[in-house]
Amino acid sequence: MTKFPTHNKKLKEWVARMAKLCQPEDIVWINGSDTQRAALEKEALTQSELIQLNPEGLPGCFLHRTAVDDVARTEHLTFICTKKKHTAGPTNNWMAPQAAYKKAKAIFRGAMRGRTMYVIPFSMGPVGSRFSKIGVELTDSRYVALNMLVMTRAGEAVLRQLEKEDNFTRCLHSKAQLDINKRLILHFPEDNTIWSVGSGYGGNVLLGKKCLSLRIASYLGLREHWLAEHMLIMGIEEPNGHIEYIAAAFPSACGKTNLAMLVPPEGLKVKGYRIWTVGDDISWMRVDSDGALWAINPETGFFGVAPGTNSETNPNMVETIRKNTIFTNVLLKDDKTVWWEGADGEIPSGGIDWQGRPWKPGLKEANGRPVLGAHPNSRFTAPVANCPSVSFRLEQHHGVPISAIVFGGRRQYLAPLVYETFNWQHGVFAGATMASERTAAQVGELGQVRRDPMAMLPFCGYNMADYFRHWLNMGKRMAKPPKIFHVNWFRTDEKGEFLWPGFRENLRVLEWILDRCNARVGASKTAIGYVPYQADIDMTGLDLAPGVLEKLLEVRKDNWLEELKGIKKFFSQFKKDLPCELWQEYKTLRERLKSHE
Repeated sequence: MTKFPTHNKKLKEWVARMAKLCQPEDIVWINGSDTQRAALEKEALTQSELIQLNPEGLPGCFLHRTAVDDVARTEHLTFICTKKKHTAGPTNNWMAPQAAYKKAKAIFRGAMRGRTMYVIPFSMGPVGSRFSKIGVELTDSRYVALNMLVMTRAGEAVLRQLEKEDNFTRCLHSKAQLDINKRLILHFPEDNTIWSVGSGYGGNVLLGKKCLSLRIASYLGLREHWLAEHMLIMGIEEPNGHIEYIAAAFPSACGKTNLAMLVPPEGLKVKGYRIWTVGDDISWMRVDSDGALWAINPETGFFGVAPGTNSETNPNMVETIRKNTIFTNVLLKDDKTVWWEGADGEIPSGGIDWQGRPWKPGLKEANGRPVLGAHPNSRFTAPVANCPSVSFRLEQHHGVPISAIVFGGRRQYLAPLVYETFNWQHGVFAGATMASERTAAQVGELGQVRRDPMAMLPFCGYNMADYFRHWLNMGKRMAKPPKIFHVNWFRTDEKGEFLWPGFRENLRVLEWILDRCNARVGASKTAIGYVPYQADIDMTGLDLAPGVLEKLLEVRKDNWLEELKGIKKFFSQFKKDLPCELWQEYKTLRERLKSHE
């Protein structure tokens, strides 16, 4: 007989019902205590689920390896399960709820035999905040339990909150046999339920993250008039102590985490700016009583990509992951520290690769490709509290006020370094048409444009046409909507070399953005929006070649007219559902371009 440390009848009944389905040997409730966490770590070490890392070099850190075919989000096995296919829309995989439950139950049935079921009550956002949502994840993975303790507010305080309220997201996960042919990540927005089976990779199994905080939360936000977005939140403090906050959305490989933890460049240090990191991945935003948009980061940890992280690209993250961090699928060095491609220091002479095989530099696969020490999507899970630039407002129930929303993409020739949209509706159009060109590291044709509206294409839990309409409606609810901007750090010259140095130099662009929010500088009106005057971007200490800044800010009419063809094709898939306002913006952009000299 399982002892339930809660009086919540609905929770007790659900746990009992799922235990009957999965048939675990034991049930353990996660209370969030250090004692219980230490016991879980010890068990995971005994069962070889974790490897203890060097306690001197990396105190409190562990290494985990996933199955070779379980190293990333499996988007083709990720479904939105709504009664009507139309609710999920043309950009999501859809499955009817009845069929989805039936298919998953067949895999879940008895999947936890001989294992422990961990019950993890967790809060996305400060416990008790009107911003926050509670979930309960049932899992047979200690790795999941330990990661959820880093990524969320989990344990006793959440259970006590559930004594006051009855609403929570039901999250069921089992590794089962880690069989890719029996792997499903199912979202039931209408039931406030998530089922994930057959995977052990974080993006598929830490159900508070993309599954709840974006797919389910975006659907809840539609019903409850708020936004759940794939956005960083950062504060920029001026020497007088005034802080303004920016929320920004970027597709993958565009430096979102690096921007969230930016260190001011040498040339601007004299101005005394300080950066505050609120979050690097997810933003929940509500219109508050002052008519402005306020945001929280619902998470308490970073689930970051390791390759390319070093003291040059992100010194604050390097500091963050020095302790109490779980590394996944990186190289294990002989001294029990870790390494990945693009890490600081010399390339190690040898080690154990992410698949558990002996590794040394220069190894080649049968096809001639180099054998990587770390998987390209290897990860670290680290507490936000470790970050040197962590915001002191992380636990404030109201969050922070947002002055600007920034959209970005990776475009070689099209988008200028930065432009401001004309108004909220035009800003929604800029977000809805966001795109990046594929890089050599991505599957597909090099340079091919991949649309990723608001960086939410894989994460929107309902029809994206309705999502665009929701954005338009949110603008009408605000007395003081944030200004909306678009940036592009990746414009290249004829040789394919980047024109802008990026990384910490991006603060120069953010400075201009905040100057525009506060009406401190003017701008040149172009067909696509307001572009900076060159003199208004502070270039102190940055020695760009003559004419480069002009190229970075250039709006090329022919490129944009070509871009309209891709936008039209993308919009057309939504048929009559696409808000007429977006077609209106499309047509007025075309007219402006045709009359633009």
